[in-house]
Amino acid sequence: MLRYTLLNFEKQRDAPRLFKIPLLARGIPVHTFIYLGTCRLSVDPAYPARGGTGLSRHTPDKRPLKYHHYSYMGNIMNGFKFKITENKVIIKSKGRMCDTTEELLSSDLFLQFLHITVSRLRERKSPLLGILGDENPSDTVIAQLRDTLQLLGRMSADYVQKVDTDSNIFFRNPLLLNDFIEYMYNFWRSYDRFIICESAGDSMKKRPYRTFNETIEQLTHLVRAAYRDIQENITDRHPNVYRQVPAGAEVAAIAHPMRLVSQEYPYDRLNKVPVIRQILLNPPLVLNPPMNKRTGRFMKIDKNPLHHSEIIPAQWLCYPAKIGSLFILIYFHEKFFELGFSLCNLFELADEATLKEKPDAVYAFGVPGNSLEALSEFPTVFYEDSANDLIVAAVPDKDEFGYFGYLKKMVLTLHNIRMMRRGRLPFHGAMVNILLHDDKEATVLIVGDTGAGKSETLEALRLLGRDAIRDLSIIADDMGSLEIDQQGAVIGYGTEIGAFLRLDDLQPGYAFGQIDRAVFMSPSQVNARVVLPVSSFDTIIKGHLVDYVLYANNYEEIDNDHPVIDHFTDSEQALHVFREGAVMSKGTTSATGLVHSYFANIFGPPQYKDLHEQLAEQYFKRFFDAGIFVGQMRTRLGIPGHEMSGPEQAARELLNVISNR
Repeated sequence: MLRYTLLNFEKQRDAPRLFKIPLLARGIPVHTFIYLGTCRLSVDPAYPARGGTGLSRHTPDKRPLKYHHYSYMGNIMNGFKFKITENKVIIKSKGRMCDTTEELLSSDLFLQFLHITVSRLRERKSPLLGILGDENPSDTVIAQLRDTLQLLGRMSADYVQKVDTDSNIFFRNPLLLNDFIEYMYNFWRSYDRFIICESAGDSMKKRPYRTFNETIEQLTHLVRAAYRDIQENITDRHPNVYRQVPAGAEVAAIAHPMRLVSQEYPYDRLNKVPVIRQILLNPPLVLNPPMNKRTGRFMKIDKNPLHHSEIIPAQWLCYPAKIGSLFILIYFHEKFFELGFSLCNLFELADEATLKEKPDAVYAFGVPGNSLEALSEFPTVFYEDSANDLIVAAVPDKDEFGYFGYLKKMVLTLHNIRMMRRGRLPFHGAMVNILLHDDKEATVLIVGDTGAGKSETLEALRLLGRDAIRDLSIIADDMGSLEIDQQGAVIGYGTEIGAFLRLDDLQPGYAFGQIDRAVFMSPSQVNARVVLPVSSFDTIIKGHLVDYVLYANNYEEIDNDHPVIDHFTDSEQALHVFREGAVMSKGTTSATGLVHSYFANIFGPPQYKDLHEQLAEQYFKRFFDAGIFVGQMRTRLGIPGHEMSGPEQAARELLNVISNR
C-alpha cells in the first residue's frame, strides 16, 4: 500500500508545507521531497498499470488541482512586500524574508519578475522565447514555467519531467532553457535592488548587523543558490568557477517613522516617512541615473513648496544628515532611491542625539507631478520659513533632475544660507590640512567652481608629496564655511565626509584603488562620477586655522607674467578675482566655454548678495590683517592636454610655497 505523510510545521515562516511522498515508481528514489507550493497532492495507486508518474494533478475527489502560492503579504514572508518600478526592485520587510530557495521561487516577487523577463524578451524578439513555444505566451504558460523552475530547484530535469508532465514543453531544448535562466539571472542583477527593513521598535537598531544578515545576506545567498541549483539540474553538471557576485540586494537600510518636524501642516506628513538609521552597501555600486549633469538655478521663492507637494509617506525615505554643524532632513522619493542612498558616502548620518535636536532645513527631493513648476522659473526651489526657523527646499521627480548634483548642491545651498545668517562666510572650494616632515603645518583653502581643479590638485598633492608630507587631512572637498573667532583668527570648517568626483580628472587607477568603497555614476557617459568617503566627521567640524586662500584658475596658461601661483597684495585685488568667479566649463553643467559666477558659488551667495558682500569684505580684509597668504593658483584643468599635468604642477608649486614660506 502506498502512503504519504503530511509534514506540519508550527512556525508560520516554515509554511507552505513540504510533502514527504514515498514514491515507489520507476527512476524516482523513495522519500524524495517535492515542493509544489501549498497544493495538496494525492498518490495514484494505479501508477504501474497506467505508466504515470505516481503523482496525480487532482485532489482525492478527482477535482482539478489548483496551485496556490503565498502572495508577498502572506505569512511565509513575514510581511515581505515589494515593488518593481523602472529599473528598481524595492523590497520592504518587517523581519526575516525567505528561509529557503523554495520560498523564494514560490514568491510573487519571482513570478512578477519572470513576467517582466518574458516581456523584455518579447520586445527584443529573442530566440530564448523558444522554450515557451510561443512568442506571446499566456499567463498560464508563464505560471507553468514558474512551477517547473520550482521543481528544478529541487531535482534533476529527468525527475521533473516525470513528476510534472506539463513541464515537458520547456525541455525540448535544454540548452536554450539554460540560456534563459542565465539571461534572467543577469537581467535581475541589472536592476538597482534595495531592501528596506521597517523597524517598528528598537530590536533592529540594537543589532543592525543581524538584521542585515537575515535580509540582504540571506537574499543574496538564496538567489545565487536558486540560480546554481536550477542550472545544475538542467545541465547535470557543476561549474568549475563560482563567482560570488552580489545577486541579492545592493543596498539595505533599517528605517522607521519618527517625529522630527512640526506636527502642523504641511510638515505633519513628513513625520510618517521612515527615517534611515543604518545602511548597508555592497560596493562597488554602479548606477546609471536618468541624468548626468545639472542645469538651471536654485530659486528662492515666497511660498512653502511643501504646500504644493504630494507626499505619500510609503514612497519616501528620510536621510537625516549632519552637514557640518547643521542638521538637515533629506527626504527622497523612491524614483531616486539610488541617488538618495548614495548620500551615505557623502554626508554623515545623524546619530540619536542629533535626532532630538531641531532641524535647520528640510529638503524634499523627487516631488511627483508638476506642482513646483508654477512657483518659479526653475522648479528647483527653496523657501525660508521664518515662523518655524526652517529652510524648506524641493525638486521635482522628473528625469531631468535625476542627477546627484541636484541632491548634493541643494543641501549645500541650504547650508550656505544658514551660515551667512550666522555671520560665517561660505565657500565653494576644497580645504586641506598639510603636515610636512619638517613639522611645518598649513591649512589651505582652494576656492573655485565645479571643474576648476580643486579636488584634482589635492589628489595630485597627496601622490606627489609622499616624501615630504607626513599627513594630509581633507577638511572640505566641495563646500564649507569660515569663521572669525574671538581672537580674530580665521577658522575653517567642512560639510562633507565624502567627495563627488569626475572620473576623467582623477589620477589613472585612483578610483579603482578605492573600488571597495565607491559608488560610480554614469560611468560610460560624459561627466562620469564617483562618490567616495574621504574624511571623518570629527575632522571636518574640528575647526582649523586658515593659512592660505587661493582661487583655482583652470583656464589660463602659465608664462612669465602668469606664474602657477600668484600672490595678491591687497584685499581689493583679491576680491576682484574671487567676485568674477571665472572658470572654463568641464561639462558638469549645461554651461560651456568660459563662464562667470559670483564668488564661484551660485549656491546661496547670489540669492543673498547684499548679505554675502558685507561678509566677503569683512573676511577678505581680515585675511590680509592676519597675514594669510591670498592668491590664485593656475590648475589648467580646463585646457586640453593639461587635465593631469596641470593639477600636478600646481600641487608641486603649492608644496614648494608652503615649504619655503
